[in-house]
Amino acid sequence: MTILSHQLQQRLATPLKIGSFEIKSRVLQSPLSGVTDLVFRRLVRRYAPDSMMYTEMVNAKELCYLKQLPRIMEIEPNEKPISIQLFDCRPDFLAQAAQMAVAEGADTVDINMGCPVNKITKKGGGSALLRDPETAEAIVRTVVNAVSVPVSVKTRMGWSDRHINILDFAKRMEDAGAEMLTLHARTREQGYNGSAQWEWIGRVKEILSIPVIANGDIFSVEAAVKCLEQTGADGVMCSRGTLGYPFLVGEIDHFLKTGQSLATPTPVERLECAKEHLQALWDYKGDRGIHQARKHLAWYAKGFVGAGELRDRLSRIETVVQGVELIDGAIARLKAVSP
Repeated sequence: MTILSHQLQQRLATPLKIGSFEIKSRVLQSPLSGVTDLVFRRLVRRYAPDSMMYTEMVNAKELCYLKQLPRIMEIEPNEKPISIQLFDCRPDFLAQAAQMAVAEGADTVDINMGCPVNKITKKGGGSALLRDPETAEAIVRTVVNAVSVPVSVKTRMGWSDRHINILDFAKRMEDAGAEMLTLHARTREQGYNGSAQWEWIGRVKEILSIPVIANGDIFSVEAAVKCLEQTGADGVMCSRGTLGYPFLVGEIDHFLKTGQSLATPTPVERLECAKEHLQALWDYKGDRGIHQARKHLAWYAKGFVGAGELRDRLSRIETVVQGVELIDGAIARLKAVSP
């Protein structure tokens, strides 16, 4: 049983401040490429109305050449608090893109300096900036001067275990004007393998005066509390733990605010959510939404008898009707065997 210490509850009782901007939650939904679109954010926000959401990361260079904003930047009028995450390695492109993000309604602008994917790093973006701290510093200074909203940075510990430079890097980001830093406690070399090394989050927290958000292996309320206790971080950011489980941010937020655990959604409730997710993706994106829904549905289909077969069949659907029929069938079977 997870217990929220009085000391931790007191420490997290006040709003999270990113510069002049206040958030009434210490739990954030990470930007995830191909995942955190408007449809997904709606589901997460249903259970975590106070939490900061992030768009998928946006290519700043491409944005500056487009005549129309890409759909991944689309924000609903009442979708607050919301941040748009940008990536590139050129300060001027990022500054221009940041201004466009603010015009679109972003409450903050986040700069991705942690993505480990080759197609991003080989062009100098994402975690490649950990090997070029001078450019990273110039990016933050330029973007901060270009917009009126707070600028934050999401990054990793370093390029590899042999090149962990996060302490110097994080201080540079703060000195350049970043007003929050999120640390995924892995190196670029690790990707998403192995365990997050939370001790580095604690070390960064000790040297910075801006909020430090912990990221990496936050898959449960228990993990979030343990991480916050160990690191002294100002909040946690949920990433892969929300795949097929948009309830997680809200569960952690509720526990940190009340010390009480919410009831875990049943397999039937998770599948009902999956069905809603599928329909919403179709309504929003049409056939492209169906193709994107396959991976989401596969993430929902786990933790119950017959999940493997259902997952396989959902990953090949061509229509909403196919998906709904498969999910409804699984729900009927689960209800038939439940006490």
